[in-house]
This record gives sequence, structure tokens and C-alpha cells, in this order.
Amino acid sequence: MGRDPSVWSNPKSFTPERFLQSKIDFKGWNFELISFGGAGRRICPGMSLADRIVHLMLATLLHSFNWKLSHGSNSRDVDMEEKFGLTLQKAQPLQAIPVLR
Repeated sequence: MGRDPSVWSNPKSFTPERFLQSKIDFKGWNFELISFGGAGRRICPGMSLADRIVHLMLATLLHSFNWKLSHGSNSRDVDMEEKFGLTLQKAQPLQAIPVLR
């Protein structure tokens, strides 16, 4: 459903800004985000924790590491395809370089 062209325009591109003016609420009955929302007994059990912690974790990762593309790639050349495995990985991953303080 997350890549369904009848639900999303240009569903395979990574464009998080599409949600800036959206009225979709992941805590409600908007079925575009059913895998993370919904209601009742099928609701994500970690949603309230994630809602509180995800901002802190993202800020910590951005603050603690310098990020660069592998093999001197350009940001316009980033391949957003996944590589199959035990977990999903990017075909060309980012490199995280710890910030020394």
C-alpha cells in the first residue's frame, strides 16, 4: 500500500515533504498509513513510544555523525533501491563517520 500509485503520486520516490500540508493523522482512521496507525487491537504497540523518541534519536544521529555518500557519489546520484537480505538495506549505503569531540 505504501507504493500504490492509486494512493500516492510518484510513490517510489522518497519525498517526505509530501506530508507537510497533509491532513493524514497516523493515529486515526486514515488508511494510507495503516501499517503504522489504525485503531483497536491491531494498532502498533510501540506507536506512543516511537512518537516520543524518534525525534530525539534522529537528532542524536545527526549530531553525533558526519554523513557522506559511498564512493564519492553525488547526492543527485543516490540509488534509493533496496538490497534484499535479512533486513532491508540500501544498495549504496551512507557512511557514518563519528564526530570526535
